[in-house]
This record gives sequence, structure tokens and C-alpha cells, in this order.
Amino acid sequence: MPVRPLDLIATDTLLDDEERAVRDTVRQFGDDRLRPHIAEWFEAGTIPARELASELGGLGVLGMHLEGYGCAGTSAVAYGLACMELEAVDSGIRSLVSVQGSLAMFALWKWGSDAQKQEWLPEMAAGTKIGCFGLTEADFGSNPSGMRTSAKRDGTDWVLNGTKMWITNGAVADVAVVWAQTEDGIRGFVVPTDTPGFSAPLIQSKLSLRASITSELVFEDIRLPESAVFPDVTGLKGPLSCLSEARFGIVFGVVGAARDCLETAIDYAIGREQFDKPIAGFQLTQKKFADMTVELDKAFLLALHLGRLKDAGAIRPEMISVGKLNNVREAMTIARESRTILGASGVTLEYPVLRPANNLESVLTYEGTEEIHTLVVGEAVTGIAAYR
Repeated sequence: MPVRPLDLIATDTLLDDEERAVRDTVRQFGDDRLRPHIAEWFEAGTIPARELASELGGLGVLGMHLEGYGCAGTSAVAYGLACMELEAVDSGIRSLVSVQGSLAMFALWKWGSDAQKQEWLPEMAAGTKIGCFGLTEADFGSNPSGMRTSAKRDGTDWVLNGTKMWITNGAVADVAVVWAQTEDGIRGFVVPTDTPGFSAPLIQSKLSLRASITSELVFEDIRLPESAVFPDVTGLKGPLSCLSEARFGIVFGVVGAARDCLETAIDYAIGREQFDKPIAGFQLTQKKFADMTVELDKAFLLALHLGRLKDAGAIRPEMISVGKLNNVREAMTIARESRTILGASGVTLEYPVLRPANNLESVLTYEGTEEIHTLVVGEAVTGIAAYR
């Protein structure tokens, strides 16, 4: 009988009972609730975000790796496995979860005041409130230090002006974590989205991450009280710490996308006959499967190792760059190669191969482009920064 690619090296033996239980629970949710609709959502270019957030909150995956405030407090590995199963369905679903938990919630959990945490985190963990994370601007992606969004003091208040771009969950969010230039440097602000002067126009006509809500954020003379600012962090340390959290989820998540593409291609090739035999029986096809299986297994082992390091408190940002650089690159290769095995069928939404391949085009460049992560790794091994 055929062996599933990740079973070939007995990866289950590397997980404990709780980790396998989390993985299996999220996988079942994906199979039952998400897969029947994901092609339709992708084609429509939207998702029922509020409904899904509530269900994902009930499942316990929103901010699941955080402690307290209604969060599950699981291990990093368990969180990574949840991301893997969600992205096995679609990168857009995993993005909803990781932006909520690893960007917006983590920022509040790590840098927020006690009052900010108490006000937002329990409802965000339950999925009854949705958050977004405003860092990237149209002209400042890889170089966030140049951001133009600004907050200026006016008496005891702050006045926020500017725009952010490519913001997941933006149009459905109840709260935005926004980073802005101030006279003291870059600071973070907690901005309820019903504040006068806030708007979040949808970004339309995407060819990737279509099953995801993506928006611009616009701030026009938004007046915020002193209690809206994160009290104890200034500079890029704040937002970059959040990005490291989200990138970790990507390292695991893309393994799920690649696994689903490869398993789809294998199942298709076993049932598809040409020249009176299954195309899975041809040597060139088996070479493709062997190459993809080896890279998938290596990517999973790298993600798991980084997860163990994170749980031990020994992970560094450049390690996560190694994981994102390698695993996204290999996942894209696997998705594209899987598409070739399905032939013309691979370009339809009937099979999950070109849809994940399209999604991975976005994952390649968000939360650090391939070039930036290459330079992070290059600096780590040479001691020389080459960003300019």
C-alpha cells in the first residue's frame, strides 16, 4: 500500500499525544467545515470572516500559544501544527488565524497595558472580536523604519494620520494595532475601528490569497487617548517581535500547503491512466514524487526543530528566516510540480494545486520577502549586513 509522504520517515513518532491531538482536531475541522467551501470562497474572493473567527475561537486556535486571557497556552509546536493543518486547506485561512493570534493578539499580549489586554484579548481569543496589524505601507514594506504614518501629541491625546496597505482582516476588524512615527520614535497604538476618522477600503481583484480579507487602512485625524499607546516599547523592536511570531507560523503552515498538493498529485496519478497504465507507474513521475517527498520531509523536520527551539526559549530571528526562506521556496516548487502531474485538471479549482501555488506567491513576499530573509541569513553567517 502507498505510504503518505510524511509517514515515510515516521514523523508521528516525533510528536507527543497532545501535539497529535491538536493536529488531528484542526485537520478534522478543516475537512468538515472548510474544504467543502474553500474553492467557492477563493473564486468569490471573500470568506465569512466573522463566522469563521467565532468557530476558530471555539476551536481554541486563536492566540493558542499565548498564556492567560482566555488563550489556551499550548506549545509552539502545537501552534505550528495547527497552522500546518489550516494552510493545508488554504493559506488565507491560516492568515486569518496568524494575523489574529501572532500579530494583533501577540502585540497586545507582549506590549500592551493591563487594561488593553483585559479589554481585547479574551474576546479576540473567543473570536468575537477580530484584530488586524497595521505596519506595512505602500512605499515601506521591507523598510518599515521609513513609514509615513504619524501620531502627534495634542494635549493629553494623540492624533493619528496616515495609511497602511495589504492588511489582512482590516475591513472586518474591531481593533487595529497600528505602528506610527512619533517624536519619540516608532510606537504602537490600539485603535478601535469605530473611532471617527478610521476606514478600511477593501483591496479587490487579487489573484492570490483570494480566500482572505485584505484592506488598506486609512487614518484621518484620528484622536486617541493616552491609554491607546503601548506603554513600554519604542522603535522597531515592537513590530519586529510580532513579525517573528507570525513568520514562525508560516514555517509550519506552508508544509501543510505542500503536503496537500503532493498528496493530491499522488492520488490523481495512481488513478489516472495513460498508455494503459497509471501515470504513477512511470519513472519520470516517480522521480517527481521522490524529489517532492524528500523536500517535504526535510521542511517538516526543519519546522519541528525550530518549534522545539522556540519552546525551549532558544530560537533567534535569523533561525526563523532560515525556516521561512527554505520552506516557502520548497512549498512553491512542490505546488508547481504537482500541478504538472495533473495536467489540464491542475489549472481548475476542482483540485487543490494551482490555488495553493497562487497563494504561496503572496506568502513568498509577505512578512519578509525572499530577498530580505536571504540577507538575514547572509548577515548571520558572515557578520556583514548587506541591506544597502
